[in-house]
Amino acid sequence: EKSPMLAGFLQDFTMPLLGGPTEQQLMEQRAAEYAAAEAQRLALLAAAEVEIWEQVQLHAAEAAAEARVHFRERRTKELMAAATKAVAQRRRPALATLETAQEIADVFTWAGGPLKAGSRCMLAYNCRSGPLAFTNTAKLHLGYDGWYNKEKQTYDTSPLDAGQCQQYGLPYKDHSWCGALVDIPASAAVVDFVLSDRDGRVWDNNNNRDFHSSVEAAATDSSMVEMVFQAMKREAAEADMAAEDRAASRAMRRVESKAQVAKQRREAQHEFLYTLPVKASAGTAIELYYNPDLTPLRGRPEIYVRGGYNRWRHAVQISPTKMTPSMAGGTGFMKAMVEVPADAHVLDVVFTDSSRTDAAFMDNNGGLDYHIPIEKGQGVMPGLNVVHIAVEMAPIAKVGGMGDVVTALARAVQDEGHTVEVVIPKYDVISYHQVEGLYQDGGFNWGGTFIRVWHGEVEDLKTTFLEPENGHFWRQCIYGRGDDHVRFGFFCGAALEYLKVKNVKPDVLHCHDWQSAPVAWGERPNNAKCVFTIHNLNYGADLVGRAMATAEVATTVSPTYAREISGHPVIAPHLSKMFGIRNGIDQELWDPSIDEFLPRQYTADDVAEGKAAARKELRRRGNLADIDVPLVSCVTRLVHQKGIHLIKHAAWRTLERGGQFVLLGSAPDPRVQGEFNALRDQCMRTYPDRAYFCFTYDEPLSHLIYAASDMFLVPSMFEPCGLTQMIAMRYGTIAVVRKTGGLADTVFDIDHDEERAEAAGIQVNGFSFEGTDTAGMDYALNRALSMWYSDREGWNGLAASVMQQDWSWDGPALDYVELYYKALKS
Repeated sequence: EKSPMLAGFLQDFTMPLLGGPTEQQLMEQRAAEYAAAEAQRLALLAAAEVEIWEQVQLHAAEAAAEARVHFRERRTKELMAAATKAVAQRRRPALATLETAQEIADVFTWAGGPLKAGSRCMLAYNCRSGPLAFTNTAKLHLGYDGWYNKEKQTYDTSPLDAGQCQQYGLPYKDHSWCGALVDIPASAAVVDFVLSDRDGRVWDNNNNRDFHSSVEAAATDSSMVEMVFQAMKREAAEADMAAEDRAASRAMRRVESKAQVAKQRREAQHEFLYTLPVKASAGTAIELYYNPDLTPLRGRPEIYVRGGYNRWRHAVQISPTKMTPSMAGGTGFMKAMVEVPADAHVLDVVFTDSSRTDAAFMDNNGGLDYHIPIEKGQGVMPGLNVVHIAVEMAPIAKVGGMGDVVTALARAVQDEGHTVEVVIPKYDVISYHQVEGLYQDGGFNWGGTFIRVWHGEVEDLKTTFLEPENGHFWRQCIYGRGDDHVRFGFFCGAALEYLKVKNVKPDVLHCHDWQSAPVAWGERPNNAKCVFTIHNLNYGADLVGRAMATAEVATTVSPTYAREISGHPVIAPHLSKMFGIRNGIDQELWDPSIDEFLPRQYTADDVAEGKAAARKELRRRGNLADIDVPLVSCVTRLVHQKGIHLIKHAAWRTLERGGQFVLLGSAPDPRVQGEFNALRDQCMRTYPDRAYFCFTYDEPLSHLIYAASDMFLVPSMFEPCGLTQMIAMRYGTIAVVRKTGGLADTVFDIDHDEERAEAAGIQVNGFSFEGTDTAGMDYALNRALSMWYSDREGWNGLAASVMQQDWSWDGPALDYVELYYKALKS
């Protein structure tokens, strides 16, 4: 036995054993054991996925059923409101213009009391008063509310004797009274009537004006409204059934889409981290398996795990525990036993190479830690309370992409089970018809003025509007009065004061760009943490820098843009806080399978037919020739950032190669707009049926262009994220982009980006270029046009493929939730 003093200098003694396996045989045996263990591991994971997906299908079916119920409830409210409005519209002219009377002396009277809705009343008519003097009875023809239903009820009247006339207070001498009992509907506001003889040859219609009597206590929400409602319901039944089916289908796809994102994340994590049982349960012991060879801890001699539960909020913590090899030889996965508390919902873990808290080597998932869901935990794990403070919100107060992001991200995080509120200024230009249930909730004094507080719902999000009486947001605009920095700085302070006054207790404040950057260094309530998102660093760099210094976490709208701005002086000192997360699109708004702006809805299964119908309609609207040539489009603001010199060049290049070119957009700079006006005139003179330019914002037309186009251009000089290229792909249109910012993160060139696309877990989907000159634009556009001309089958397959790619907020929302929790730990 060697001396402990010499252990670091001397090797152990070895002695070969006769008849034992050779080193090669031992290696082969271990390899076989590893392969068998890996096969068993994959089989267990696959079986768990099958079970999970069965649950997903059940949830999808439940969501579809709920969507049907919600659709019917919403549609019932819509139809009832329409019916009530229709009845009111019919009654207003009846009440306003008809000459009504309860009686005309010696002609008619409502005997026995006033004419009341829902009651039985006696109409007495004096036959000797007019054209029916030759008879002592008459036929009564009666309707309601200006004869609104064009139908008459007919009653036979009977002569009234002396006793009856005395009973009703009618003069008997020189009169010939007849009468009929009439049931007045509760919905009637006016009774209309005329009389005739029994053969209908002679009529008394009050000298062509008819007789009209107003009704007391008429109810507007009774049978008449119900009748109109039922008629509307019958008329809309077929269309409503189709719409209900689409709503149910969307709900199912939504559940399946979210589940698919979760599955992809599980599969990626299961490559190096999983538990047995795979579906861990609260109140049980589980084995945790971790493969350091696939992580930053590769090659470290020892592996320790430490952790906690419920996003580190649980009292029970896992102290550093040394992991042991799961197989002989120490290769592959390490394992450790973990006792899960009965009220756990999430297992949180990190890995180190030492039991010390200051271990030199750590795998904490880039600061986000690893989280494993736990089933059957007692109670409910509380979600986050997130408050967005922003100056834009789609669709009510939108100027650029920020408004889209605020709304879509807030909805996506809310869908994950968290509480979300958006606070914005109460501009006088807000589209208030898109705000549900707007009401005032008092106010408070701050900054030398009184600030009214309003609440409502926008896109199912709780939204708070702050309206200072100093007039900062009564400007008939959102931006552009020369004092935006003052107005928005005031708003940020007011927003923080609102949270304090109204006792709102956010866990996370999420502020956006320079406009709400001051929230980051303001006095935050509830010790809230701040996440700051940069949408475009071209504006307000000083304010952005200060927010970077004080926020716990900073993000920008794509990974590539995060790298592009990493060297900026306001970013570089705080680079450890910066994360790039791709924006998403609202895949319910941008969905060709339900898009009402299209002549034909379509999916990836019939993309060629659907796009052909859209092309035909766009060509009709734009006076373009209906011929079999590629259609290239661009939907954009015409500013230099968007590569306007390349857009002009692409228009000519498309036309020269026999295609058609469509542009939707306008320029805020009159000089630039003049240049594009001239381009339009030149193109239409040279190619009169090949070019269509629309210099305005037209939402329905944009939907049609996305669907009709074969190729979509986004040649931006810089593009933090970009949404139009993702929308285009959603409609089966192939993007041709400059490789920058979010364009590089979403468009993968079919000739050059196979490895990059595979690393991103996606198929190649478009064409891109890197330069800023026309040669780069030509390189990408010419390849796209050539593929369209030479390989139509392959082109249609590419269109179907890009339609099925996921550009929703499902994945990005989970990334933001992880960053919110990271901020809480800061």
